[in-house]
Amino acid sequence: MAEQAATSRRAPLSRDRILRTAVALADAAGIDSLSMRNLAQELGVVPMALYKHVANKDELLDAMIDMVVGEIDPPMPDAHWKQAVRQRVLSARAALRCHPWAALAIEARNMATPAILAYLDSVVATLRSGGLSADLAHHVMHAMGSRVLGFSQELFDTARDAGRSGPTPEQQPVAMPPEVAARFPHLAEIATAASHDDASVVGSGCDDQFEFEFALDLLLDGIERLQQQGWTSARR
Repeated sequence: MAEQAATSRRAPLSRDRILRTAVALADAAGIDSLSMRNLAQELGVVPMALYKHVANKDELLDAMIDMVVGEIDPPMPDAHWKQAVRQRVLSARAALRCHPWAALAIEARNMATPAILAYLDSVVATLRSGGLSADLAHHVMHAMGSRVLGFSQELFDTARDAGRSGPTPEQQPVAMPPEVAARFPHLAEIATAASHDDASVVGSGCDDQFEFEFALDLLLDGIERLQQQGWTSARR
């Protein structure tokens, strides 16, 4: 093992090697644990050596995000637009499950990265080639929101920051305290009305695979219905 690590450290430093190591560090300990110093230490170089390949930490984070987005499957050829969009969204979700820090990193960026823009552009292209008007496609992308990238901000998620260090078995939704449940009985009722698949949670909270696909299918079915009706925003 030590010999393998030594061999890795002797490998030439490159942008790709830096990014893959940074992603691995974030996967293991969360995005907040990543610094240029500990990244350099993991690579066996001095921190200044990194700046020959990435200008700063912001550029590093953007490139890490783009690497994760690069794991999303390409569009399905000759598939119905609804099936194609569903497959790509679930592929995006699978990528985020492998990298729990990525959703928070995406949300924290002020601007979309080139890979995210290319991915979103290809989703719109799928909608347009499937017969949706530019008007409807515009509103579809608003309705999908972050879900098109594989995650959603859930109403009952009380642990948004959990993804900073990756999910743990202890980070599970808890029942409302009795006094709160007594004051808001309907919320308390639905909070325990269904079970969730703990293994499929991206980050933590109720955003599990079932809930995600349930909402995604509701949206896609509704969008298809609007398309068939020839809906336009001018008819509101």
